[in-house]
Amino acid sequence: MNKSYLGIELGSTRIKGVTVDAESLTPLSNKSFSWKSELRDGVWTYDLDDAWRGLKCVLSQMEGLDSVEAVGISGMMHGYLAFDEDWNLLTPFRTWQNTMTARSAKELTELFQFNVPQRWSSAHLYEAILRGEEHISRVAHITTLAGYVHYMLTGVNAVGIGEASGIFPIDSKKLEYNAEMLAKLNEKFAAHGFKRRAEDVFPKVLVAGAPGGTLTKEGEIRLGGLLSEGTPFAPPEGDAGTGMVATNSISYKTGNISAGTSIFAMVVLEKQLSNLYEQIDMVTTPDGKPVAMVHCNNCTNEINEWVSVFKETLSLFDKEVSDDELYTRLYEASLNGEDNCGGVIACNYLSGEVLTGFERGVPMLLRSPGSSFTLPNLMRSQIYSAMATLTIGMEIFEKERVEIDRLTGHGGLFKTKNVAQRYIAAACNTDIVCLETSGEGGPYGMALLTAYMYENGKHDSLDHFLDSRVFGKVRGDTLFPDASVIEGFKTYMLNYKRMLDVERCATELF
Repeated sequence: MNKSYLGIELGSTRIKGVTVDAESLTPLSNKSFSWKSELRDGVWTYDLDDAWRGLKCVLSQMEGLDSVEAVGISGMMHGYLAFDEDWNLLTPFRTWQNTMTARSAKELTELFQFNVPQRWSSAHLYEAILRGEEHISRVAHITTLAGYVHYMLTGVNAVGIGEASGIFPIDSKKLEYNAEMLAKLNEKFAAHGFKRRAEDVFPKVLVAGAPGGTLTKEGEIRLGGLLSEGTPFAPPEGDAGTGMVATNSISYKTGNISAGTSIFAMVVLEKQLSNLYEQIDMVTTPDGKPVAMVHCNNCTNEINEWVSVFKETLSLFDKEVSDDELYTRLYEASLNGEDNCGGVIACNYLSGEVLTGFERGVPMLLRSPGSSFTLPNLMRSQIYSAMATLTIGMEIFEKERVEIDRLTGHGGLFKTKNVAQRYIAAACNTDIVCLETSGEGGPYGMALLTAYMYENGKHDSLDHFLDSRVFGKVRGDTLFPDASVIEGFKTYMLNYKRMLDVERCATELF
């Protein structure tokens, strides 16, 4: 059995594992376990027991685990996992979907003159302090989902720098948390009676290529013996960083659009933006370069609901169609729709959307009496809606004259070839590349970061490693913006922005 590297991602809807061949770095095995967040007492959360159950389920399905040279853990970024000194969980996991930290995010943004989004871990911690939550006096550690799993397996309380940049602002020159901002945060902590320093509560920062520890005996037992004690681990990274690696988008003036449960665009900057924008997150690549990120909470979940309804309809006629075929047929049907969706407007807000100022969401479908309400127009409107809010945020890149040589698309929205890719090319008026490996997503990117860590010292940089070892032989399809789709999407967006007033009314009703 060939030696391999294993990447694992605890994503929003699936826990996924991918192994890549240690010689060619091409994917070997890809397995997954479905899970989803739940709204409990007004908080979006996951049961951590399900994380371990899903992780073991994925590993048990994978072939050749005995040949795995090294492992890396990735996960959905941000959120709040708080622990006491002995790593007992103090409050249920608060995911990135929650929009409960408006006060703390606003205060920290003004304090730092640096955008701190609501979903960032530091905003969650400070909000809990401001509220005087009961568990705060016992907080010794906070971390992310990937950081938690990594610690439980290795005993190393650290995260990759890309993951860390979703906890607290990073100094891209020193490759560490920003010291000046930490000092300001510690003053705030002390003023509100929180006695620990932020740098002692946050996980340590590791850069791509650094060793992340090894699997402990306790970790081996936790995984049911599916991996062996002593197996090396790479620094855990967030889904944004692994997406950049999976699409070879870590060089300056490159970017990627990741579209699944959430959707975000990331562009590696040659220079910092001239102004503070609350719609733009400033994060980093896994090797520490500054990245401007537009993040939207809502993407494909509402499409998934419609597909489920269509599957139910087919079952009334005793028709069995696989999910893959149903999604493919429906996406392809959208190509027959009108470029402006024929007057059919969809809002895909299942949860709040900070970028457009929504604390809650209510999915809606609107159409004028004279609209052309057909299946192609319905599906096209749903797909447009999945990317609509993202394009509102990306208008800032145009304003700032950010240079983008290449955007690469990956994630579930791009799984059906030449559909969402065609629409996003028009929406962004930019060439969009989809690599043949893009469907592998975050766990593939994590496997590549693991390989880079294991081969540390053989390559000058992560850029060089990806160019020379991985993507020189990977093919991709490029779609160019279509003029008629550009105009149709512009018309759709004019209506979409007006529709948001209706959405605000709807959130007061439900």
